[in-house]
Amino acid sequence: MGSVCQAGRTPTNLEGMNRLPSAAAACAVIGLGLSGCAAAVSVEPAADAHNPECAAVMLRMPDEIDGHASRTTTSQGTDAWGDPSVAVLRCGVEPPGPSTDRCVSVNGVDWISTEETGASWRFVSYGREPAVEVLVASDRIAGATVLSEISPSVSTIEQTRSCVAAEDLDEDGLPVETPGPDEQPADEETADERPADEETGAP
Repeated sequence: MGSVCQAGRTPTNLEGMNRLPSAAAACAVIGLGLSGCAAAVSVEPAADAHNPECAAVMLRMPDEIDGHASRTTTSQGTDAWGDPSVAVLRCGVEPPGPSTDRCVSVNGVDWISTEETGASWRFVSYGREPAVEVLVASDRIAGATVLSEISPSVSTIEQTRSCVAAEDLDEDGLPVETPGPDEQPADEETADERPADEETGAP
């Protein structure tokens, strides 16, 4: 089943994901318009684009990704790279809930990835609010490349949840909690708590 998104640790990563399946320029099943000219890229703003956290994230976005320069967009909390665009980003989208969709971790940021038809891949940050979404034209740039460049900016948003591996869930789909080094199960006595006649190492 791969990784699922629940509260817990983050065992997954993007290693081996060197190239996403071929697709045309990332475009718009969700209403994003990608322009093939040097004019501003028309991007529909996310519902929470005015969130102050988004302003901080956008200020840290890279000026270029893999040689594709950042371009002017028509709305707040958005960015785009390349002409025509190879990646379009929106901050302030609705944070995703727990999901069995594939989850990858890049530079400390978890991303839920879904293929948006053959045209693009969609990545949405998980466990951070507001959430950040990026559409990637996977025939022109690898998703791993885009995520590695934008994740440091997204990491400024506080993480409250993370993805866990399927084997780390119990039968109810909840994370299995492992006792810490200072924790003892309630039914186990420590050596100092044992009766004197049960001490080990005595002659």
